[in-house]
Amino acid sequence: MPEQSAAEYRIEDLAHHSGATVRTIRAYQDRGLLPRPERRGRSNVYGPVHLDRLHQIADLLDRGYTLASIKELLDAWDTGRGLGGVLGLVAEVQGPWTDEKVARISRAELERRFGGVPDEDALAEAVTLGVLEPVPGNEDEFLVPSPQELAVAVELHAAGVPLVAISGHLKEVRQQVEHIACRFLEFTTEHVFARFLEHGPPTDADATEAAALVRRLRPLAQQTIDAELARAMRVFATLHLRQHLLPDAPPRAEEERTTVALPAGTMRAVRRLVGVADAAAFVHAATERELHNRTLDALTSNYAKSGQVDQID
Repeated sequence: MPEQSAAEYRIEDLAHHSGATVRTIRAYQDRGLLPRPERRGRSNVYGPVHLDRLHQIADLLDRGYTLASIKELLDAWDTGRGLGGVLGLVAEVQGPWTDEKVARISRAELERRFGGVPDEDALAEAVTLGVLEPVPGNEDEFLVPSPQELAVAVELHAAGVPLVAISGHLKEVRQQVEHIACRFLEFTTEHVFARFLEHGPPTDADATEAAALVRRLRPLAQQTIDAELARAMRVFATLHLRQHLLPDAPPRAEEERTTVALPAGTMRAVRRLVGVADAAAFVHAATERELHNRTLDALTSNYAKSGQVDQID
């Protein structure tokens, strides 16, 4: 007696092999996500294409796609535009953007690193910010997505910075970095990836090429930020140190003009405010006014210290 083909399923069997429920399979059919089964007498017969499609849908749902988006992707697949390249692109974009490995740390070790005094409020704040992630079923252990970020917090706290100030600083830095990330994505989309989107959803070949470009461009954002942060710290740390060591010395206009470059974001804001043609003049005038005010402040401070001026309204 010949065995029943393993590639044919009743809906209950399909549900068993795919992990979906019978109700879900029928809902997918109604939405056009799943091809209709073959009708044999009174029975509906499903095959490998249905099982593969259910696995594809489950994978896309895990990646965060909505059913409407999945319908568009599957329609592209069915019309020959391909899905493999698109999924490869999604995997490349959603992959790790750092070489750091997630670590684990116990509650006791956390307390030891931060002075040995439990601080439940600071712990809750760290979880909210994503610096720590609770381990399900284990209240005494946490995942550390970025060990470097935690190490920075440890060093700052050891230097005397309160935990509430550290978390506040992280929020501020994160907001600025998220803005930079958005601008980098807008920039690369405009100048690199726009050609893949000109004619609707990318083809399989386009998506594969785009994924390769993401791999090439991935480190550029980090490299740019590292270089610019090093430059900015060198410039502003010197000025900051000079300001605090020699608070009464008037600023040297020539030195500041030649060594301090305005951030690109500031220049964009100036251009939006006064227009491209007047941006340079605006910056020059603003700089002159700031230097003038600093000089007046320094002179006023000197006069006040010498007793020549009691009060300035």
